[in-house]
Amino acid sequence: MGAGFCRINDLTVIQSTQGMYKYLEKCFSDFKQRGFVVGYDTRGQVTSSCSSPRLAKLTAAVLLAKGVPVYLFSKYVPTPFVPYAVQELGAVAGVMITASHNRKEDNGYKVYWENGAQITSPHDKEILKCIEECVEPWADSWNENLVDSSPLTQDPLKQICASYMEDLKKICYHRELNGKTRLKFVHTSFHGVGHDYVQLAFQAFGFQPPIPVPEQKDPDPDFSTVKCPNPEEGESVLELSLRLAEKEGAQVVVATDPDADRLAVAELQENGCWKVFSGNELAALFGSWMFTCWKQNRPKDAEVKDVYMMATTVSSKILKAIALKEGFHFEKCDIALLEKDLRKLIDALIENFLEPSKNGLIWRSV
Repeated sequence: MGAGFCRINDLTVIQSTQGMYKYLEKCFSDFKQRGFVVGYDTRGQVTSSCSSPRLAKLTAAVLLAKGVPVYLFSKYVPTPFVPYAVQELGAVAGVMITASHNRKEDNGYKVYWENGAQITSPHDKEILKCIEECVEPWADSWNENLVDSSPLTQDPLKQICASYMEDLKKICYHRELNGKTRLKFVHTSFHGVGHDYVQLAFQAFGFQPPIPVPEQKDPDPDFSTVKCPNPEEGESVLELSLRLAEKEGAQVVVATDPDADRLAVAELQENGCWKVFSGNELAALFGSWMFTCWKQNRPKDAEVKDVYMMATTVSSKILKAIALKEGFHFEKCDIALLEKDLRKLIDALIENFLEPSKNGLIWRSV
């Protein structure tokens, strides 16, 4: 964040949003009926007066000035809320102002398409072309007052938060058991947006609320208690969490990064040491658990051969091994896969195994 063309600031965000508007106008004839979603985290920089809330407000102002309805969250939200809101509200696209788990000096502009996925080629290249054609700010692009005065501004926070938590409940298969567990959890949000929403997520699953790490519970753009706000760094960044867990007699530590789209988990072992799970280990646990729950709750006509799991080529092959043993399909996805090939794979899955719902797509057999 800061002044200059090589940094993110008021001007570069306005230019980016103007280019975004021009491209979306070409792609969607109903752009001004469906609208656009804008979310943000809690990052900020005193020296440049640049912050996520301000950049989100400027993003909204550019679009409002062009007559586009904007769903602007009135409070900081987790990054997953933005793609979820894009689909839930039927918007054409959305932007999340965040730098995720990066250093405090950084910020970013994450763009999500109408399907809830982050943009890929050719959208990214075409948007960039449109930005280069719109470097001069339009007359009303600086008019922040539009955010408060325009009837096109809507706050989706209450609706999206409630709907998101209701959808979480649909994948909770043992809520009654969760309410009886003696397990105690500690949660750290690393000075980001996660605290309020993780509390709600635990409530949706019937758990007692996790114990927050007090020094890291509230938003702090300086991330003052950690050198790096990335929970995947392991025990070095989980020191306060593990210490609190030992004090409170908690067996599990859950950590979310500043925009709450990255997760780390640690479990107390019988020998008194902590096991910090890797991303591959968590994926294996989640995949195995979801398949087990599917088998226990599937309709009579549902078949194992209609189940699919996917992972990138850089991930562990354990889900592939489970698929071979259990009889469901597994597909690996090259992270450099051409978009047209990836589209063919996804289109085939949709045609054969998925059906539309108001929240995107669901398995036909579930």
